[in-house]
Amino acid sequence: MRNDVDHLPPAQQEELTRATRILMDEFAVATSRATQPWKKNGKVRKIVLFGSYARGDWVDEPENGYQSDYDLLIIVSHANLTDIAEYWYVAEDRILRDAEIARPINIIVHTLEEVNRGLKRGEYFWVDIARDGIVIYDLPGSELTTPMPLTASDAYEMASGYFADWSAKLNDALEIADFCIEKRKFNDAAFTLHQAAERAYTCFLLVRSHYVPRSHNLKFLRSLAEDRDPRLVEAWPRATKLDRRRFELAKRAYVEARYSAAYDIGSDDLQAIRSAVTMLRDAVETVSREWLDGLRQNADL
Repeated sequence: MRNDVDHLPPAQQEELTRATRILMDEFAVATSRATQPWKKNGKVRKIVLFGSYARGDWVDEPENGYQSDYDLLIIVSHANLTDIAEYWYVAEDRILRDAEIARPINIIVHTLEEVNRGLKRGEYFWVDIARDGIVIYDLPGSELTTPMPLTASDAYEMASGYFADWSAKLNDALEIADFCIEKRKFNDAAFTLHQAAERAYTCFLLVRSHYVPRSHNLKFLRSLAEDRDPRLVEAWPRATKLDRRRFELAKRAYVEARYSAAYDIGSDDLQAIRSAVTMLRDAVETVSREWLDGLRQNADL
């Protein structure tokens, strides 16, 4: 794996350096008063930049509402340290509010054992990171194992199983959302449309990469999915303030539509979000079937 970001403009290099420092500082604070040995001696073993900024095909067009996110894999020394809420939430919040970091940053946190297990299984997500990722922090003894490619038939069997399972769950969520809209239970409909969108991205990511992060953040899932196939971008327009507001309504619905009395969504916004999720569903089906056809041909089935 590479260990430099010289291909990035100076501004992006500085943002990554600053974000890495925040992550390390807040992790040190989170483990500083620990008594359990696994926590007291907890370590960040490796930080890897992956996705478009590692490959060099990022998009940086904030004026058009589209800007690639930084994607960071953090490898830690114990499985309990992967808990985002306990160990990484403060760092994420600081990065989000930091005026000197202009681009969004997403993190996933895993142990070295989890990553190497995925590489031994040949899971595309981890294989791609091992091939394209850039190490920006590293401790000795944290090497990734050599990837073991899946057989063509195994790859097809896994992907087709994911597609059948998650496309059915996606359609179920849309059906429930329609029922809620008919009964004018708008907050319930908004939450269920969030679930439908989350299931659409889960379906796509599992089919294409055999991995989906432990996250309900629709923006994060959207970023990972669109990074793999730009055709998914069209489902959520970004050109106008109204477009962006409606996506935020959908993203916030996971928590606020259930628990916040201040969350308010009208019929027009709800129908627009439903149209977007339906378009996303159709796009995911199209690109997933194309991918499955390619896998089937490679497997000579």
